[in-house]
Amino acid sequence: MARITEIEVNGSARRIDADPETSLLHVLRDQLDLTGTKYGCGEGECGACTVLLDGIPQRSCLMPVAAVSGKRITTIEGLATGGRLHPLQQAFLDEQALQCGYCTSGMILTAWALLRARPDPSEQEIREFMEGNVCRCGVYHRIVAAIRRASDLMKKSNA
Repeated sequence: MARITEIEVNGSARRIDADPETSLLHVLRDQLDLTGTKYGCGEGECGACTVLLDGIPQRSCLMPVAAVSGKRITTIEGLATGGRLHPLQQAFLDEQALQCGYCTSGMILTAWALLRARPDPSEQEIREFMEGNVCRCGVYHRIVAAIRRASDLMKKSNA
């Protein structure tokens, strides 16, 4: 039973036609062509599907689309503004904190939430906050370095 619903994604109202129990991940990828959000494990364990719901990291593979009505959804595509990468995106590039890139969008969105809560986190705080995001390539030390760099960039640019 499909129904038309309106959701807010990356600052824009979008109309979708989906069963209310369809995962947000599938709506983003299959209906809205926002493919930066990845399907990883399908069980909410790896973090590849992470999006921000009202600024809070959530696993979109577990989130029925009915549960996002009235919430602001931000995907990796929504971080860049005016053709410029967000400081977190730039820091991940600068620190080479991505290899295959599969986990990157979830890592960046989770890190965004961390830096909103703690603009200058310690290495230990970064590691603890990012614990639920899996990088199969194992570049965790670069991810930590990228988040530290982004912290500095964001303080300078008030991002």
